Amino acid sequence: MESTTLEQFYSKEFHKGNGAGGGLLPEGISKDIGHFNVFNVGEMVAKYREKPVMPYNRRAFYKISFIIGRHRAEYADKTVEIDSYALLFASPRVPYHWHPLDENPDGYFCIFTPEFLVKSKSGVVIDELPIFSPGGFPVFMLNATQAEEVKALFVKMYNELEGNYAHKYDLLRNYLMELIHYGQKLQPDTDLYTANTSGARVVSLFIELLERQFPIASPNHKPVLKTAGDFAARLSIHVNHLNKMLKEHTGKTTTHLIKDRLLQEAKILLRQTSWSISEIAWSLGFDEVAHFSNFFKKQVKLSPQAFRE
Repeated sequence: MESTTLEQFYSKEFHKGNGAGGGLLPEGISKDIGHFNVFNVGEMVAKYREKPVMPYNRRAFYKISFIIGRHRAEYADKTVEIDSYALLFASPRVPYHWHPLDENPDGYFCIFTPEFLVKSKSGVVIDELPIFSPGGFPVFMLNATQAEEVKALFVKMYNELEGNYAHKYDLLRNYLMELIHYGQKLQPDTDLYTANTSGARVVSLFIELLERQFPIASPNHKPVLKTAGDFAARLSIHVNHLNKMLKEHTGKTTTHLIKDRLLQEAKILLRQTSWSISEIAWSLGFDEVAHFSNFFKKQVKLSPQAFRE
């Protein structure tokens, strides 16, 4: 499955104009510091006379959006309707489709690569941040006060990027981390596992092992870890202990979580690729296409072909 690269993002969305919001990759942002850019949606609509619809696919960069007005965010297994203010976090792991419903949508969004934050003195690893952890809910509805606070951060980033301050990228990293922490504080406490318990550590390692097997990039790909026993063996713990920890922290068993992730990836592959049903079944670890069809139909109440159509 192909991802939208930064080059493709700029050439498709901003094929005319230049500066912070247009043209190809902006000059002055060299690869050794990573990439960062911020956009004003209202100005984009006025300049290009078209809504900045984001197609349903994976992207090779991270994106944080401050959304104003009516929008719809579609994921493989959920649809989120937004009618006022929202903060949306997107990572390369999860494909989604963002569609403005208002005639003149407004808001801001920024895009960045992991390398941009690596240059931070804190040495942050973005995939270790709770807001970008697998299985999270990346859309947060905001009240009017929260919306003003988030907008102020985006305005700071937008203005700073346009300026000539010699250390502006250091300052932009600080603003970006402030925005990320703002989102993390909006998450329920149960979503932010504490790292000082053995149970939380088991859960974190399990999720990391599970997510390493995705996304599926080729029909020849096949998950190595398929069962609760496989994961327990890799973690060097008893399968009953793994089930107990996952049940306590997530409310679901190991098998349930594995099935949920396989189902999510199946929906993505059915929507995103032209692979045959048998190729998708094989890539997800099903030796028989009938077993995959039965699994999918039991969960979705539709056959894979009917879901694709």
